[in-house]
Amino acid sequence: MTSILSEDAPLAVTERAATPGLLGGFAWASLSVAIFSGWFVVTRLGLSHNLVVWDVIALRFGEGALLLTPTLLFGGSRLPLRAWLPGIPLAVLWGAPFIFLVGTGLRLTSAVLASSIAPALMPIFVGMFAWAMRGKTPRWLEFCGYVLITAGLVVLVRSHASAEGRVSTVGVVSLVAAAAMWAAYTLRLKASGLSPLQATALICFWSAIVYVPIYLACGLSNISNAQSGELLFQSVYQGILMSVVAILAFNRAVAGLGPNAAAAIVALVPVAVTVFAIPVLHEIPSLVTSMSVCGIAVGVMLTATPPKTEHQ
Repeated sequence: MTSILSEDAPLAVTERAATPGLLGGFAWASLSVAIFSGWFVVTRLGLSHNLVVWDVIALRFGEGALLLTPTLLFGGSRLPLRAWLPGIPLAVLWGAPFIFLVGTGLRLTSAVLASSIAPALMPIFVGMFAWAMRGKTPRWLEFCGYVLITAGLVVLVRSHASAEGRVSTVGVVSLVAAAAMWAAYTLRLKASGLSPLQATALICFWSAIVYVPIYLACGLSNISNAQSGELLFQSVYQGILMSVVAILAFNRAVAGLGPNAAAAIVALVPVAVTVFAIPVLHEIPSLVTSMSVCGIAVGVMLTATPPKTEHQ
């Protein structure tokens, strides 16, 4: 069986998006970072009110599937049905299971901690997987960046534990598992041969087709208890911005920058979330937390620029 991290035998598709240039890749990565950052705050806000994590998953992939599945059936991104199957591992890695793990971490920790662990560990896992599966040794700058990111996360978790009196082991483990899944997805996406739009549509389709029937049959919904304004806001953010715009932007960033650089740039999410969480969630970061996040950002800067040979 072919490994999910293998680059062999790319999928033949009817349409492939042209790989954007380096500047375009950074632009797409920046857009995905902005939306991902807002997502941690918006989701934390929703989970602290009337919605539960099951509702977040349903809104995100149910709406995304409705909007994007037609692109797999018509137009330049159309795929034959037999070519839809490679979307299953992508949906497993970055679909409903991933959102469940991140949502669990958000509910049990904080927006700043959750947004620090998952996105910041992701580029480290990318480097580890690439090293283990392909023998691709990290450059010394990348290794230094990994050390800084790890050190920043350790200090951040300890600071959170001191401030709250404890730290949720389940929450932290959920976020670490989510980071590993995100990293595997990033590498798998590059090898899939799918265009960014096709990959995005397949993730939403397979997530919705499996999850939504279970969600409805098991009575997991708490949407009826949500205020109409809250539901509309969450629907737009989860179903359109996150399921369509953010995933598409990240997929294009991977196409333009390569998995390592795209993963590293997304690790800047904690910096933005720390700022967003102050006015929205009233989560005021301590001096230690702020310094830890800055250390993570420096580590990201060391790992963000891919080797020149990847773009020649």
